[in-house]
Amino acid sequence: MVDFHKRILFSDEAHFWLNGYVNKQNCRIWSEANPQVYVETPLHPEKLTVWCALWTGGIIGPYFFKNDEGHNVTVNGDRYRAMITNFFIPELSNHDVQELWFQEDGATCHTARATIDLLKDTFGDRLISRFGPVNWPPRSCDLTPLDYFLWGYVKSLVYADKPQTLDHLEDNIRRVIADIRPQMLEKVIENWTSRLDYIRASLGSPMPEIIFKM
Repeated sequence: MVDFHKRILFSDEAHFWLNGYVNKQNCRIWSEANPQVYVETPLHPEKLTVWCALWTGGIIGPYFFKNDEGHNVTVNGDRYRAMITNFFIPELSNHDVQELWFQEDGATCHTARATIDLLKDTFGDRLISRFGPVNWPPRSCDLTPLDYFLWGYVKSLVYADKPQTLDHLEDNIRRVIADIRPQMLEKVIENWTSRLDYIRASLGSPMPEIIFKM
């Protein structure tokens, strides 16, 4: 399929901590071992859990997970499915869904049978997910544009004015994501094809860090 990579809606969540700790190494530690990393953080730090979907046509989101009282919460299967139903699918009304694929990782909160059925009702066989028509390989953060680009980019900017409240942090996240231009997203998705080429040529070897630099 011509330009298949431009038709995939990649999706993911991330935590944004109010204390503002950012791992500058693309917000991840890439290693076959489990390195010891010590970070001083508050005992019960406040955070936002944010979801987005990204493709060459733009970014759907951010969506902030909150309960009925408006309090910030983390993701579980019911909340994820509610987000898909009440936010994501209505947002798709502005796009030709028949041309788009949807990708999600295999997190348990993403893959309840009711959620997979809901996504299949929307995308048919164009669903890339654990338990979906097309499987997404586990532990493949280096192939997810939100992991290798979006979250690190946003986190590098939203703490510049040292937000002191979650509302302030949420406003910053919305502003930074809204300011991301289509030309930048096109480069991010083209980088994805380079990653696939590397994986094929290396028979699945870990990627060198240089390929992560945009």
